[in-house]
Amino acid sequence: MPSLDLTADVVTLTQQLCDIESVSRDEGAIADAIEDALAPLTHLTVTRRGNTLVARTDLGRDERVVLAGHLDTVPLTSDPANLPVRREDIGGQEVLWGRGTVDMKGGVAVQLKAALLPEPSRDITFLFYEAEEIDEVYNGLALLSRSDPELLEADFAVLLEPTNAAVEGGCKGTMRVEVQLKGIAAHSARPWNGHNAIHDAHEVLAALAAHEEQTVHVDGLDYHEALQAVGITGGIAGNVIPDSCSVLINYRFAPDKDGEAALAYVRTVLPGRELHVRDLAEGARPGLDLPAARSFVSALDVPVGPKEGWTDVARFSAMGIPAVNFGPGDPNLAHHDEERCPVEQIVASEEAVLRWLA
Repeated sequence: MPSLDLTADVVTLTQQLCDIESVSRDEGAIADAIEDALAPLTHLTVTRRGNTLVARTDLGRDERVVLAGHLDTVPLTSDPANLPVRREDIGGQEVLWGRGTVDMKGGVAVQLKAALLPEPSRDITFLFYEAEEIDEVYNGLALLSRSDPELLEADFAVLLEPTNAAVEGGCKGTMRVEVQLKGIAAHSARPWNGHNAIHDAHEVLAALAAHEEQTVHVDGLDYHEALQAVGITGGIAGNVIPDSCSVLINYRFAPDKDGEAALAYVRTVLPGRELHVRDLAEGARPGLDLPAARSFVSALDVPVGPKEGWTDVARFSAMGIPAVNFGPGDPNLAHHDEERCPVEQIVASEEAVLRWLA
């Protein structure tokens, strides 16, 4: 059975975590190892739900914060092999190379090192949750928010997703919308008897190509929106004029909008089109004006910017808990075959979090 040494330095601990394979829906071994490592820490109360763990202090502090991170990774690759993790020197910079080094076991290692603090300045809820990388129906944070919401009550949350060790406030929302185009089926030898729905897609694609994507200023941060076609389907046979075609569009929208406003905006770009929302995840405002967020940013003294993707800070926001992203690793290398994280970022992230909590 894999084990973790919480007394090891944070980089070694990251390597130990990464070497416990934990592809989504297979987090049992890493959850067991973390539960065993936390068991001797008498200042923590540990609760387990499936492969999601919650460890809480109860020191009567004026403020409670959540440090959260997911345990799962995307699937492994063999070319190049991304487990076991190894240390390498790339251009004079020492890195950890392999699956999970960026997304996001460096952040989980920082959580575990912070869990050793017996007298933190704030009460802390440490959340280690399963299945973030796949469908929401499995997401450990979402499940816990419904089954045991009292375990997540807090004044502020930090999600230790990779941010290059900078603070990223809030996150953009994401919506996938399908545009339905209707035609008339006919034999392809006699197309004048029908109407080609696929040919009509050029009007939708032209509107998207001509659309000028906006930069929206929200609570002091600039979010870059994106409205892009991500799929197109149509046709049933090589000798039939297609009577239907659909274009799938992904809209990444600034957190000044909710889902209804986002859909209304897409309608202005594609007026009169038949639109169907296939999935929607609301964004989260950065909340950097709130006292807990201000104290976090002040204590860390690191760059602050917007989260251009979507993360589970949106789930915390929906629960009324302001949240930010902060963790080691370049998010551009998340899920990459050559996933790797500078050792110095893992160390710097640990030092910053301990400085805030000490």
